[in-house]
Amino acid sequence: MDDTDRKIINALQGNFPIDDHPYAIIAQQLDISEQELLDRLKHLLDNKTLTRFGPMYDIQKLGGCFSLCALRVPAERFNNVTDIVNSFSEVAHNYERDHEFNMWYVLATESLAQIQTTNQAIEQKTGLKVYNMPKLQEFFVGLHFKA
Repeated sequence: MDDTDRKIINALQGNFPIDDHPYAIIAQQLDISEQELLDRLKHLLDNKTLTRFGPMYDIQKLGGCFSLCALRVPAERFNNVTDIVNSFSEVAHNYERDHEFNMWYVLATESLAQIQTTNQAIEQKTGLKVYNMPKLQEFFVGLHFKA
């Protein structure tokens, strides 16, 4: 990663322009071409320097629901259970924790009923109890990683 890549990462964290050509605006600010910006962004994603680049939507403001869920997964079943959980389109992301509850995932659905239905289906397919932890209160943490 060179200085230009660092500038790109820093510039793309917040205040993304709402425009027909947002990358052209950012490229101009960085004094590079739009194509160079796009090529470098693709390279940063391809080599896993960045694992994701895209908008973050608040599903509740769009009329949907989400919930944090946890499972206790036996170590020898972890990969299989991961595949099962990730097979549900409602699973936004899934990650492993070094904890008694070692698998955590976020469900994003259109309704609270779908949260319950999806968790019941995950329980049936895995044979494991799902612990559903809906949000009671939200706290906003502005997070920016300077590259």
